[in-house]
Amino acid sequence: MSKHERWNTLLELLATSGKVEVEEAATALDVSAATIRRDLDELAEQQLLMRTRGGAVAHGVSHELPLRYKSKRHAPEKRRIAEAAADLVAPGDVVGLNGGTTTTEVARALALRFASGRVAAPASPGAASGGPALTVVTNALNIAGELAVRPQIKIVATGGVARPQTYELVGPLTAGVLGEVVLDVVVLGVDGVDPALGVMAHQEDEANISRLFAERASRVVVVTDSSKMGRRAFARICGLDRIDVLVTDTGIAPETVAQLTEAGVKVITV
Repeated sequence: MSKHERWNTLLELLATSGKVEVEEAATALDVSAATIRRDLDELAEQQLLMRTRGGAVAHGVSHELPLRYKSKRHAPEKRRIAEAAADLVAPGDVVGLNGGTTTTEVARALALRFASGRVAAPASPGAASGGPALTVVTNALNIAGELAVRPQIKIVATGGVARPQTYELVGPLTAGVLGEVVLDVVVLGVDGVDPALGVMAHQEDEANISRLFAERASRVVVVTDSSKMGRRAFARICGLDRIDVLVTDTGIAPETVAQLTEAGVKVITV
């Protein structure tokens, strides 16, 4: 197992239980305790965790993995979810995308679908002849960077203060731009889905921006793998009554599908 793979595993253990014990981690990863101690020391230097006697703990109550460490988790499921979500977008739509690994995959799926020329340019009322096949409004720096080179896609970046963990722009500047746009559909990545509380994010500033995205959109699509089902995060984005479609993988429990459907959410599993 490479160092990167060990770090990924250690951070996932930390995200799950809030702490990591050296001896337990060494047994789980089949390496020496000395190797785990060195790994934890290096991760602490990057401020990804806090070292303790015999292990490490998360910095806060709700630990958040940086995007670069989350991208490998449930990767096949996220790609299938992204392709299904991209199919819900029509030519000429104005699409909102918040940050995250799954919405990044959605952006890539949209690029393949629209920027390749496989989908015709907009035929919607009022659309200018020869206009973009798609307009994407995003507060995610990585998504804006990936799509900016696609000539068929118009990119609107919100501006704001960048969060290094997720590359998302947040704050009053971000809210100001979102207050001036109208979206046909928004695709939201989330950190938790609860049948009673709705959808949630780890950080309150990101939750606030995601809530604004939802308020500005005619349709709200949530994309998340099934590991987020039944999980709660610190900050609430909105209730299920604001969600039109949820796209997830087949690992979702049947009872959860029933609860979401009863709440008026269309569930698509891939």
